[in-house]
Amino acid sequence: MPPRSQPTARQVRFGAELRRLRDAAGMTAREVAGFLGSTSAQMSQMEAGIAGVSEERVRRLAAHYRCGDVALVDALVEMATDRTRGWWEEYRDRLPPVFLDLAELQHHAMFLQEIATAHVPGLLQVEEYARAVFAYWRPELSKAELELRVEHRMRRQADIGATPYVAVLHEPVLRTRVADRRVARAQLDAVLAQSEAPGITVRVIPFDVDGFAGASAELLYAGGRVPALDTAQRDTPQGTAFVDAPAQLLSMRTLFRKVEAVSLEPVRSRDYIHRLAKEL
Repeated sequence: MPPRSQPTARQVRFGAELRRLRDAAGMTAREVAGFLGSTSAQMSQMEAGIAGVSEERVRRLAAHYRCGDVALVDALVEMATDRTRGWWEEYRDRLPPVFLDLAELQHHAMFLQEIATAHVPGLLQVEEYARAVFAYWRPELSKAELELRVEHRMRRQADIGATPYVAVLHEPVLRTRVADRRVARAQLDAVLAQSEAPGITVRVIPFDVDGFAGASAELLYAGGRVPALDTAQRDTPQGTAFVDAPAQLLSMRTLFRKVEAVSLEPVRSRDYIHRLAKEL
């Protein structure tokens, strides 16, 4: 298979999992390349997601690494052979790659869990709210570029519900007016409507709750086909980061459980949002 010039985050993740299996087996890239009749350079391309890998080669490598996790191997085969060209491909070369990577991550997720302490999550935003956020952080965007980002965000929302989604929102998220009072009211109404949709759960952490020290705990956690393929996404000063190291994923799962534990139950959360909406 010809090398890829710009592998997606999913392709990079697949390569990283092959490397983890090799490391766990205590083998060098040179040794495995010899086993495959390949080269160290080609092994590096496979493990970087630059080169595609056939199903036969994935299973052969897994057997050579003595990987007995059948579910993981099957999931890796699915990643290697997936030829899905989702709606996000329409935006390739029109938006930064991270927009496409996030949409693809969401599409393949078995579940989504999100913690929001600054803004309403993109998956719950109304157009005017999303527009205000993008315009504030990227004032240099042209009108066309701004609208393309908003359009992409709205299209991501079309998949919500098909994948179980839990959003835990700190109260400032619901009170902050990123635009004006009218948009704030429309946004709260939209969150309420979404919270009653099948597959979507919204929970609120009020200002006065005890035991919450996670005001910076922004997180999107996407469940993989098997737990080893889960992915966490976080925004950093350097941009969007996809986290997949086992120790970090364990930390992110623990963080979500801690934050969720101090949030209101879904029904009480809806009542709380209703009260906030009446204050506008």
